[in-house]
Amino acid sequence: MQNIKDLFDVFPRPGRVEWIGIRPERRSPVEVVDSIDISEKKGITGDHYSGQSGNRHITIIQAEHLPVVAALTGREILDPALLRRNIVVSGLNLLALKDHQIQIGDTILQITGQCHPCSKMETALGPGGYNAMRGHGGLTAKVIKGGVIKVRDEVFVRMELQV
Repeated sequence: MQNIKDLFDVFPRPGRVEWIGIRPERRSPVEVVDSIDISEKKGITGDHYSGQSGNRHITIIQAEHLPVVAALTGREILDPALLRRNIVVSGLNLLALKDHQIQIGDTILQITGQCHPCSKMETALGPGGYNAMRGHGGLTAKVIKGGVIKVRDEVFVRMELQV
């Protein structure tokens, strides 16, 4: 029988990149793209956050949370671009990735924390949008190894080299 600490490292399957978006300039709309280039020093090439924060190179949100936020805001569906995150991943419980690294294609990311909602969610989602996003905002990550991330890439949890 496994103990609880061992269970923290067991994931039933890899995840998958479902959507990617970048914001070339501050306050600009999110641009949906099929792939992004990632570097260790700058993060996402072409994104306005590029090079600004080593712990928040990339933001990731769980696809399974989108219907929850949609329901909480009275919507049928929710466009991920409204949430201003970079990558939507399905098939993994992102909150379970604390202190883990993930690999997407050649890229390795270190999960650095939760991506809490900002006040812009009230404008993007309407009244109550901020509270609808609480607990569903996803994660931030820094780049350990650069590369290319594409829609439909698998997302693997790396067991070696954990923080």
